[in-house]
Amino acid sequence: MAPATTSSAAAAAAPAHRFIRFNRRTSAPRQPSPPGSPPKKKMKSMAEIMAKAKFTVVERGDYGDVTCEHCRSGDRSDELLLCDKCDRGFHMKCLRPIVAIVPIGSWLCPACSGHRRVRSFSQKKIIDFFRIQKCSDRDPKDECAPPQDARKRRRRSGSLVLQKRRRRILPFVSSEDPAQRLKQMGSLASALTALHMEFSDDLAYMPGMAPRSANQSKFEDGGMQILSKEDTETLELCRAMCKRGECPPLKVAFDSREGFTVEADEQMKDMTFIAEYTGDVDYIKHRENDDCDSMMTLLLATEPSKSLVICPDKRGNIARFINGINNHTLEGKKKQNCRCVRYSVNGQCRVFLVATRDIAKGERLYYDYNGYEQEYPTQHFL
Repeated sequence: MAPATTSSAAAAAAPAHRFIRFNRRTSAPRQPSPPGSPPKKKMKSMAEIMAKAKFTVVERGDYGDVTCEHCRSGDRSDELLLCDKCDRGFHMKCLRPIVAIVPIGSWLCPACSGHRRVRSFSQKKIIDFFRIQKCSDRDPKDECAPPQDARKRRRRSGSLVLQKRRRRILPFVSSEDPAQRLKQMGSLASALTALHMEFSDDLAYMPGMAPRSANQSKFEDGGMQILSKEDTETLELCRAMCKRGECPPLKVAFDSREGFTVEADEQMKDMTFIAEYTGDVDYIKHRENDDCDSMMTLLLATEPSKSLVICPDKRGNIARFINGINNHTLEGKKKQNCRCVRYSVNGQCRVFLVATRDIAKGERLYYDYNGYEQEYPTQHFL
């Protein structure tokens, strides 16, 4: 007695335990094939099917014993994400970056996903990636030369007491070694590439989002500072240095707990300009259900429909990778060494990151996400 036959498609779709029960059943006698009918297909063996299968579905009836790989707790089962490859569990708030909403479709844990792989950048690729302006000679009259005279004039102007009270922003001092600067820019380029982002040192106004005319500081509801003339000069100086490839002494590193993080590669003084927060400008009402964990408030208007937010999910710079503190704990507050400030610059809203104390080499940068509105939850931050 030969076993009854079935199609190869049905055999491939059926779970393994059904095959076992099927082969143990008593087989029916073979019926003669009608004349002229095509020959029946031969059933594939399980070894052939499993050899070509990319994934094996393991049927588990109970997930009650699943625990988070980070905190080793099985509590808050509604927040546990199961990796579709290794079947391990992770709390949404234990992951770094934090997962704000349940992902749609399949999800892979950081160990199984390949999007964290970074590639190295050569010197030419770094120059092209950041669109650095190359200067052939260092003539002091050249536009690419640093305006040393302007920097000296700012030091001499005004009294010492006035400077201390006003807390002027200082320009960053880039690393002297060109090879070290290339490594710093290469780490940023690798991080941006890993997240499929483009480098942008300016706010971007894309079609379908907020127009440039919507970014006007006159719409602000009272939580914005006005950038002074001296600080505006410092900002323009830092932008000119970045265009020449003289970047802030910072590098991007990846941490298994915190995700991408930014470290100081040289000592930085208090009130040093770190970076401007850049990305796509959009209305907050369009992003209320967005899961981008690095959005930054740009404009809080009197009319809520005109409020704006910066979204660095497609375009951005190193400010995208600076992490926030847990402002619910004393230890978390001690880690803060920079702050995020919204300024009115020539009638437009801008967001800057500035050091709040001296930052040592190798120290990671942290700031409080709740600079003004006090609405961002940080109690789950490290």
